[in-house]
Amino acid sequence: MTVAQSKNYPLDWNIISYMAFVHSVALLAFLPAFFSWKAVGVMFFLYWVTACLGITIGFHRMGAHRSFQAPKWLEYFFILCGSLACQGGPLDWIGLHRIHHKHSDTKNDPHDSNEGFWWSHFGWMMYHLPANDDIPRYTQDISNDPFYLFCQKYFVLIQVALGLLLFAIGGWPFVIWGIFVRLVVVFHVTWLVNSATHKFGYVSHQSDDNSKNCWWVALLSFGEGWHNNHHAYQYSARHGLQWWEIDLTWMIIRFLQIIGLVTDVKLAPSAKQ
Repeated sequence: MTVAQSKNYPLDWNIISYMAFVHSVALLAFLPAFFSWKAVGVMFFLYWVTACLGITIGFHRMGAHRSFQAPKWLEYFFILCGSLACQGGPLDWIGLHRIHHKHSDTKNDPHDSNEGFWWSHFGWMMYHLPANDDIPRYTQDISNDPFYLFCQKYFVLIQVALGLLLFAIGGWPFVIWGIFVRLVVVFHVTWLVNSATHKFGYVSHQSDDNSKNCWWVALLSFGEGWHNNHHAYQYSARHGLQWWEIDLTWMIIRFLQIIGLVTDVKLAPSAKQ
């Protein structure tokens, strides 16, 4: 599907309105009344919880690729953290990601990078694409899990509950920074993995798509920017395969493996110790 063809699909006004709302409210952070250094600190802490523990470890390396096994309580903790990203429920996120890998940079890839940077960054989300209807076929292994279903159905309410907690602790500055600014930052860092790492960087492995290793996306996303490595070895819990390819997410997974909390850790051949 090309960008021109996408116009044959209906716009998803729910997503468009939601994204406009979150980005607009985040702009309130520029007003002095909503600024405090404590609020900024809360934002960075929750950014780590959401992007690293939630999206990168929970939804991506564990959920989508089953790169390691964890006890249910820990697995559910990571899935809960991922749900705080408000990028849809875990079934939607994991299903679309699996579809992306199945059809990477072809017409059936929902964020095909051949259609341009902005399309792969966020334009694809503004339409109801056929890939959305294929999600159940790609999530059969988790579609009956009660906790995944709970997060799928109530991820917005989970965010509201966090917002109420932040308001009780630090008022509106904590809400603006801890919810809205954080969501915008996590949104765009996640989207950069779809867009920038299919355009900027170097190729070290054959992957039959446009994926590249991009150091600055890796820095922002806790190691997800080593994207060519990931597309070459999708199952690997470690994405930074060279010593200079710093992968903070892998460091956490490796620590959890050392203390016995995660098992069956899958690695690319060059990363095995």
